[in-house]
Amino acid sequence: MRTLFRAGVLTAGLSAAFLLAPAAHASAPGDNGTVKIHDASTGEELRRNEPHVCTFYLDAFGFDGGQEVDWHIEAWAPTASVKGETVKSGEIALDADGHGRTEDLSLPDGHYKLFWNFDGEKGAAKQKVFWTDCAADSEGGGGTSSPSPSASASASASASESAAPSASPTSGAGGSAAPSSSPSAQGGGSGDLAETGNGAPVGVLSAVAAVLLGAGGYLVVRRRRA
Repeated sequence: MRTLFRAGVLTAGLSAAFLLAPAAHASAPGDNGTVKIHDASTGEELRRNEPHVCTFYLDAFGFDGGQEVDWHIEAWAPTASVKGETVKSGEIALDADGHGRTEDLSLPDGHYKLFWNFDGEKGAAKQKVFWTDCAADSEGGGGTSSPSPSASASASASASESAAPSASPTSGAGGSAAPSSSPSAQGGGSGDLAETGNGAPVGVLSAVAAVLLGAGGYLVVRRRRA
């Protein structure tokens, strides 16, 4: 019985050691985290790298809390006149969650490589290659083109012609103005009731006549029956 009890205690101890070992390894200072290149308009929460940018910043994720970082950017082939020349550098202290970002940065259009060094790193610095291409952004900005001088002149001439009153012969041979006839004045408009000489609609008069005729017929029949 004592042998079984000791074996159980030993097994429990080994199991606890195996379970706690990964947690201790993860919490120990070391070479954790990743750094991304982000366009200046991109939110800090995005963890996708953006290798083609104009104005940009460096965004760090998952490093040990409070780590100090030294970074620099070198000009890189094929656009570098001197490969490996440092063109930008800086320092940044990460927060308790191991996150941090630099201020917005800018470089002439070209190809570059980021080197990210920090306390506790193992081996080479974390690296990212990227391109800056602000000329492409300005060309695709969607600006409106101004009309050419000839097009502007044509538009102005068309506007002047449409604004001028059209001249039509309104006077007869004797010089007196002849009134123009329109369908409404001649009674040719569609959908209107015909009118009598005193202005009363023919349809209304016909209805009244029909009522009176019916009333007269009814009185004649009633008298005959009486």
